[in-house]
Amino acid sequence: MTAPTPALTVEHLTVRFGSLEVLNDLSFAVPEGSTLAVIGPNGSGKTVLFRALVGAIPHAGTIRWAPNTRLGYVPQKLDLERDLPITGGDLLRARARLAHASRSDVEQALESVGISSDVTGSLIGTLSGGQFQRLLIAFAMLGRPTVLLLDEATAGVDEPGQEQLYETVHRLRTEHGVTVLMISHEVNIVSQHATNVLCLSPEHTCFGNPRQVLTPTLLSQVYGTPLSFYTHDHSAS
Repeated sequence: MTAPTPALTVEHLTVRFGSLEVLNDLSFAVPEGSTLAVIGPNGSGKTVLFRALVGAIPHAGTIRWAPNTRLGYVPQKLDLERDLPITGGDLLRARARLAHASRSDVEQALESVGISSDVTGSLIGTLSGGQFQRLLIAFAMLGRPTVLLLDEATAGVDEPGQEQLYETVHRLRTEHGVTVLMISHEVNIVSQHATNVLCLSPEHTCFGNPRQVLTPTLLSQVYGTPLSFYTHDHSAS
């Protein structure tokens, strides 16, 4: 059986800030159309990894994207005040102008993340955490990305909203063929939706499918403390 084409290949990636080494000799590959979940304790370099992948910071080693890759990136903290008097539609129209996207493109992006017209007509400050995050994913989808990077998209979102976001991401992968890289702390949900998992920590870095990586022993090594973890019978398809 032919191995899937990699959307991303990382070889011996190292990132330093002065004398501080955040990532050291990291290697992994992400197949096209798959979902990679990046987990690990705070300060383990998850966001630094994403910033290196999108070319925002210098690094040593090799980062190789598949030809004609288009990236969509939803950062952990968007520099946008939620009390600004703008609607979700205003935000998307501004992005559409920059991306030279049509009205049809905007409608398709909204449909892909399950956002209705009443959300786009609401001020962004009135949206729930889950609605706002799906709006940001639609924002990223306007560039028609082949790869979507989500940095803690479920932070500050209640449990039903988290599950809805993960279902949205799953649909983007299965119906639109988007390769997804996501940083997350919800280990139990990650076990259901990720194709592969990358665990980052200063002492223990590991990569593999959820059943290989998300074990109590490995998670305790990565996080430095025993973790309760519940295995689900179904995995990402």
